[in-house]
Amino acid sequence: MELIRGLHNLRPQHHGCVATIGNFDGVHLGHQHVLEQLAEKATQFGCPSTVITFEPQPLEYFAGEAAPARLMRLRDKVRALQRYNVARILSLRFNQALAEMPYQEFIDRVLVKGLGVRYLVVGDDFRFGKDRQGTFTHLVEAGKKHQFEVVNTPTFNIATHIDSGRVSSTRIRAALESGQFEQAEKLLGHHYKMTGRVAHGEKLGRELGFPTANIHVHRKVTPLHGIYVVTVTGLKAQPVEGVASIGTRPAVNGKKVILEVFLFDFDESIYGEQLEVNFLKKLRDELPFDSLEALKEQIAIDVEQAKQFFGNKRDIE
Repeated sequence: MELIRGLHNLRPQHHGCVATIGNFDGVHLGHQHVLEQLAEKATQFGCPSTVITFEPQPLEYFAGEAAPARLMRLRDKVRALQRYNVARILSLRFNQALAEMPYQEFIDRVLVKGLGVRYLVVGDDFRFGKDRQGTFTHLVEAGKKHQFEVVNTPTFNIATHIDSGRVSSTRIRAALESGQFEQAEKLLGHHYKMTGRVAHGEKLGRELGFPTANIHVHRKVTPLHGIYVVTVTGLKAQPVEGVASIGTRPAVNGKKVILEVFLFDFDESIYGEQLEVNFLKKLRDELPFDSLEALKEQIAIDVEQAKQFFGNKRDIE
């Protein structure tokens, strides 16, 4: 798969494709439905499939620090889209120039001249261009003029034991923030996960008898805060069970998210390894402690609860 960063990197070989536009945050079941449709059309038209997305996401640009936490960073999004046979990703830098680009110019520069789109899939509520003036109707009209087909993807609904309705990143984010991990998993089609590389930390966990892998997740905001039951992939053939702590710490340019994982029955040097952390259950919120001994006692309780979770899960299976 090819990642194209910005309109200036489009080349003649990128002209002629089937495409869709969106943030694709989480690449959830609704997104997967669109991508399956896109893959079918790519085969039918005999041309590559292209996902047009934005960095930062538009709401992050407009709302700044008040924007909701995203479900995945670009690196993870690229890997997820690759699994659904996406041939190319056009990542557009969402800045003032793009925010103020009239919708007609977006159609001409991106869809027509830049990509030569032959088939476009978007939601019927899709809005784009300056002040969000571009609509699905405008795309249909442009398609008739420039000879590309425009279709809308119907709302993808799913019912869970908690509620029912449209699958959306907002709904998944709410499920994660409230600790409803089964709900989030049903909407995503898989466990919620974060990836990152193991780096050196302050070694406090080792002093307490619970050495942790400190994972750089390169986020300023996260939908998760607290202590979680997790599995980690990327170390062995089978996932490794553990407990994870995720929260924010002061940084030079504001805040940074710290993910620390204590792995059960594992004692190997893994600095520099790229790991994938799957979140299964929330144990508790982060708490202040009066002493290191009190913290050590609580970590022991967290570990025991996590091991009970895995034991009960194996009994059911």
